[in-house]
Amino acid sequence: MQPTISYLRVSSAGHGKSGLGIEAQRAAVARFADAQDFEVVAEYVEVETGKGVDALEHRPILKAALADARRLKCAVVVAKLDRLSRDVAFISGLMSTRVPFIVADLGPSADPFLLHLYAALAEKERALISTRTTAALAAAKARGVRLGNPHIGAAQAKGTASVKAEADRFAANVSPVIVPLRAQGLTLRAIADALNERGIATARGGRWAATQVADILRRAG
Repeated sequence: MQPTISYLRVSSAGHGKSGLGIEAQRAAVARFADAQDFEVVAEYVEVETGKGVDALEHRPILKAALADARRLKCAVVVAKLDRLSRDVAFISGLMSTRVPFIVADLGPSADPFLLHLYAALAEKERALISTRTTAALAAAKARGVRLGNPHIGAAQAKGTASVKAEADRFAANVSPVIVPLRAQGLTLRAIADALNERGIATARGGRWAATQVADILRRAG
């Protein structure tokens, strides 16, 4: 049997905590692996918002899956292409990592050209949805519908909550890497060094320090 890495992603922290979507992806990958004589030797699960995060620095779990796949010289399998991205440039960047990707619902013979094609179609669909939404908002404004949030205080509170949610989301992403290292007895400094060596950036794209590792562990409970 050929070894492979499974990568699963849900598009919100709430879905990640509830498991919504994860089991369906896991089942799809398992069916594919069984049919194609693959053995899933490792599974990586990432909780990520689907908007504005198409950069590998914002996907520490995907980055770790890539590193593991390079080490094992095997492919990464996803249930659907949108679990990687709907962005053509991001898909192209992943192809340049030289780690093969297999999309279960496209089959094992889907080559990089097809992956780019499907990504382009998904990106076009997303652009059309955005255009229709903008047009609908403009039409509503022309009819005199009041847009936006008139309650400034509530909006500020929502902004604060959003910042906290983003920090919690990042902690949820990296804690599966950090917590096991801590369980092995590594110091905070040693864990920070390990993260830096693996190329996993902090939430702000910088290098890790012991205090930042401690904060993630505190959030992980």
